[in-house]
Amino acid sequence: MRPLHPIDFIFLSLEKRQQPMHVGGLFLFQIPENAPASFIQNLVAEIRNSKSIPIPPFNNKLNGLFWDEDEEFDLDHHFRHIALPQPGRILELLTYISQEHSSLIDRAKPLWTCHIIEGIEGNRFAMYFKIHHAMVDGIAGMRLVEKSLSQDPNAKSIVPPWCVEGPRAKRLKEPNVSRFKKIMNGVMGQLGSTPRVMYELSQTVMKDMGRNPDYVSSFQAPSSILNQRVSSSRRFAAQSFEFDRLRHISKSLGVTINDIVLAICSGALREYLLSQDALPKKPLIAMVPASVRDDDSSMSNRITMILANLGTHKEDPLERLAIVRRSVQNAKEKFKRMNSNQILNYSAFVYSAAGLNIASGLLPKRQAFNLVISNVPGPREPLYWNGARLDALYPASIILDGQALNITMTSYLDKLEVGLTACRNALPKMQNLLTHLEEEIQRFEAIVGIEDPKLQTVS
Repeated sequence: MRPLHPIDFIFLSLEKRQQPMHVGGLFLFQIPENAPASFIQNLVAEIRNSKSIPIPPFNNKLNGLFWDEDEEFDLDHHFRHIALPQPGRILELLTYISQEHSSLIDRAKPLWTCHIIEGIEGNRFAMYFKIHHAMVDGIAGMRLVEKSLSQDPNAKSIVPPWCVEGPRAKRLKEPNVSRFKKIMNGVMGQLGSTPRVMYELSQTVMKDMGRNPDYVSSFQAPSSILNQRVSSSRRFAAQSFEFDRLRHISKSLGVTINDIVLAICSGALREYLLSQDALPKKPLIAMVPASVRDDDSSMSNRITMILANLGTHKEDPLERLAIVRRSVQNAKEKFKRMNSNQILNYSAFVYSAAGLNIASGLLPKRQAFNLVISNVPGPREPLYWNGARLDALYPASIILDGQALNITMTSYLDKLEVGLTACRNALPKMQNLLTHLEEEIQRFEAIVGIEDPKLQTVS
């Protein structure tokens, strides 16, 4: 038995019927050409018959303010096998994921479920894995599933994700003395960061707020349909985009891939809001998570946020790109002057009011940002599960009161995998954002293909 971490407690406290606090991943596999008709049934049977024992945190359940080992662990409660109704299109698959992502996880059991889904057109099957944010963050959860896969197409061993030892399981095995030492070192690091943090805060007040047009404060996000109370209904939409297209655009315009990704999201959001007659006059603000880890450790969450001005009030894609790039660069330049502890303390102070508002839900229309856009690198090598090739992996995330849309992206091989999670009632026809993303990529391709890239470099 071990006590809840304060962050675990926050994620559990935030959960309510219309606000599930789990993250998920949809993994789409290609069945091998020479596989028997019973391939999926054999895979499911092997997992169920496996003597592998789930490891922490997958065998932990809530016991008041503590995590306790589930002495009556029942795999059948967590592991499910279903078949899609015909014709088994991606549409039916995403409908099923939307329904499952809407439902709460039973708190009487360890807080995760895994679904094997067969009957998908193109001789494919899927795995959908969801886990409570109190147990693991979204990216770490995706990584655990990836670790259960192999780079060898001939490997036949099946390791379920709940048997893969991740960083958190390793930390839980550390002696209490080692864990206490790390905690104390972290406390001392936080205290030592105070002078620099105070200096940067003074610079923000005196030089940035109201004076620097590229500085994005936590008070300038406009009210929008993205920022309203959410229902319990979710819609999940996903699509893959070729990375080479984005590389060509970024190289031609002299900007980073992340700049282009944000600019494309900006254009897609603009078109979607115009179609709903709901485009704010002021530009949307996106919260972009950024890692500030300065070592190779796996201890705790070391993530801050950058507020990006999406420039959605501008019609010209290049103008929007320039605004996005300058706002992100302004934040990065400030963070370059600080170490990770200083960045975390600075962010905690600057965004504390925003965090309290999100946690309380008191003012859902007055948010520090309009949505979250997250982009995290993924595997570069093809992965396999019992010989089945992983074709795509799509992240599914959390939305909150006041944050009705989340755009989470990861990379796999030569593709950008995009997962959209939204409140179905708040944002009608949200899946059209995928079409708008493709259209925006085509707009940039037309720009770099027709005009001299040297004349189009964004400053």
